[in-house]
Amino acid sequence: MAVEEVDPKGLIRESYRIEGITAGECRSIFLDWALSIPVDHDNKSAIEALLEHYAPDHADHPMTEVLRQGLVTLTTPRRRGGWRSRPR
Repeated sequence: MAVEEVDPKGLIRESYRIEGITAGECRSIFLDWALSIPVDHDNKSAIEALLEHYAPDHADHPMTEVLRQGLVTLTTPRRRGGWRSRPR
């Protein structure tokens, strides 16, 4: 998958060019990027393509860490409360 395909607005590319960018700013850019990709795209493959392209030259960049965190699969949340868990 080409980087231009998965980052058509160049949001991720530009984040790597910003001097002194923080992890919080990278998370915000990542969220903008994630909201802009089409629903039918495979997010995991897109993030992997971005990491493959940028991580080798920017291993310590905050966006690289944000992209790696984006690959983490969250488990299904458990129900911890609410009216259904109360005894009758």
